[in-house]
Amino acid sequence: MPGRSGRYVLQAAGYRAFIPAPLPPQPAVRIDDELLTLISKADRALGRLDGSTEVLPDPDLFVFMYIRKEAVLSSQIEGTQASLMDVLEFEASAATATAPKDVGEVVNYLSAMNYGLDRLKVLPLSLRLIREIHAKLLEGVRGGERTPGEFRRSQNWIGPAGCTLQNAAFVPPPPGEMETALGDLETFLHADAPIPHLIKAGLAHAQFETIHPFLDGNGRVGRLLIAFLMCQENILQRPLLYISYYFKQHRTEYYDRLQAVRDDGDWEGWLKFFLRGVYEVAQEATATARRVLNLREEHRAAIQREMRRGAARALRLLESLFHQPIISISQASATTGLPFTGTTQLVLALVGMGLLREMTGRKRNRLFAYDPYLALYRDPGELA
Repeated sequence: MPGRSGRYVLQAAGYRAFIPAPLPPQPAVRIDDELLTLISKADRALGRLDGSTEVLPDPDLFVFMYIRKEAVLSSQIEGTQASLMDVLEFEASAATATAPKDVGEVVNYLSAMNYGLDRLKVLPLSLRLIREIHAKLLEGVRGGERTPGEFRRSQNWIGPAGCTLQNAAFVPPPPGEMETALGDLETFLHADAPIPHLIKAGLAHAQFETIHPFLDGNGRVGRLLIAFLMCQENILQRPLLYISYYFKQHRTEYYDRLQAVRDDGDWEGWLKFFLRGVYEVAQEATATARRVLNLREEHRAAIQREMRRGAARALRLLESLFHQPIISISQASATTGLPFTGTTQLVLALVGMGLLREMTGRKRNRLFAYDPYLALYRDPGELA
């Protein structure tokens, strides 16, 4: 239904820009049997995910890895090359000259997510918070010269490298209309309308991407909005849903579904795509939570069985590995309280058990990875 989500308006310079209609869509989203089933399945999957993490000894350790995975995947959609291992090495203060330069973009994504979650405790999801998150996202990295924390004052466009406004794939609203659309979006976010929370999150994400209010970083901010809405609406107690995994797997359909909303008013097609993604990644995250719990119990039992006298310190080190799965001997020493030589012996014992792997090949400044744990977060086909 063309015009349902907005309209294209010819501009004086000869290009057509899209002016979005306010949310919720009119006519209202048609909740047919398929969409109703998807809402129900996604809701149940999120409930199981939220509950499954509560049985973990420390749910925040699970969150630690999940938000890093989301940060990597969301950044990769925008063309960064940094991997999860690059980020973990960087955080272990072991970044090398061979580490991708864009690892800083992923680290910024983490900072923006954590900052936003803290701010949501005192400030509702709003345009002010969106600007603050954007500033964190682009601070000191690629795009940092493109007015971080400020909505654009000039026209932008979406398309392949080298395209112009005249042949762009999509042109968002000009600055004046953009401000109106942002105000409408904020009103929608705060409205107490009887809309299922997951439908609201899907609508808000698509609308934000259509408005494209920044000169850079729109995709990442838009995906962060999904996590913030999930937490603000108490769908999830923690940001455990890495929807970017689904968007990256289905990148072409992701962009096509968003464009079909603009061109054809196909909100239902987009929402069905979005809800399938929520269901799939929630299911996978729940399974990973179970595998983490089983892995922890298996490795605790192995340490107690094989190490006996040194088991207490080894168990303490094991717990720290769920938070910092790449460590140096010095970092392990700070955890165990043992001197350097004793810690080295302990770490090498864990290497012998297959729990740790030395990853540098050096004799000095060695790093050790908790490979069995990291494998739980590795995508199929991804190299170690």
